[in-house]
Amino acid sequence: MNKLIKKIVCLTLCVVMGAFCLTSCGDSKSDNSASKESNKTYKIGICQLVQHEALDAATKGFKDALTKKLGDKVTFDEQNASGETTNCTTICSKFVSDNDDLIMANATPALTAASQATENIPIIATSITDYATALDIKDWKGTTGFNVTGTSDLPPLDKQADMVKEIFPNAKTVGILYCSSEANSKYQADTITPSLEKLGFTVKNYTFVDTKDVTDVATQAAKDCDVIYAPTDNTVASNGEAINNVLEPAKVPLIAGEEGICKSCGVATLSISYYDIGYKAGEMAYDILANGKNAGTMKVQYAKDLTKKYFADRAKKLGLTIPSDYEAISAE
Repeated sequence: MNKLIKKIVCLTLCVVMGAFCLTSCGDSKSDNSASKESNKTYKIGICQLVQHEALDAATKGFKDALTKKLGDKVTFDEQNASGETTNCTTICSKFVSDNDDLIMANATPALTAASQATENIPIIATSITDYATALDIKDWKGTTGFNVTGTSDLPPLDKQADMVKEIFPNAKTVGILYCSSEANSKYQADTITPSLEKLGFTVKNYTFVDTKDVTDVATQAAKDCDVIYAPTDNTVASNGEAINNVLEPAKVPLIAGEEGICKSCGVATLSISYYDIGYKAGEMAYDILANGKNAGTMKVQYAKDLTKKYFADRAKKLGLTIPSDYEAISAE
């Protein structure tokens, strides 16, 4: 009988110890999994088309948002394409080869290159005027349906047209100056033209292919027009000084699509904050990386805050009176 009791006790102990071991192993596995998740790091490739104030601000906002949320768990491979579309392709191909966790595309050619390079790695874009145009989406409903989302820099173009009328009520001809190889610039030119014509302006387009043509085209526009309008065009932004060297001596003012262009060659703008749209793109990237969101179902986001601004020094040189509700842009 005693032997039987001992056997029962031994068997019971074995069962209890076995269950304890299984539970411990399970907990250890769970702990390891949680530990791996908490220690996960992310590598993000950033392809910026060209260095200028607006795109630089968007990249900074993007990095600041992710660094705030992930700290040292995120690293960036930041590359600048120096305005060359072919460089965007090379850069994005490298990000894919490196198996980066996410690609940030800053400006339309960077987005085009990234979307052609991968269908699997999520892509967050910023400084994109119109995603349907950039990605050749015919039936645009606010989301792409594939591995791309991001933020737009599209300002309210009808209100920018109103700004031209407000500051230059007696002007007759408005010239739109932009780079013909930037699809989103053409989109803006085509969109704002009816608004300008409705206000009584004659509208003429002045396009250049690359930086080599900027001065000649700007010179012709200055001869023909009372006011120049420049959309959020990267080539214009990169050649603001050259454009100003033509327009300012000719006493022809320019209304800019964004603040950076306004500072370099314009007199006024209804501007968004590129830092803010970059920051929002960073928050969207975090949702994809840390919360498992699907880029294809995330709606493209637009700037909410708009400010009327003017460049006081240039306005003074041109003898312009700017309405009191405009905020002066600092030269620094």
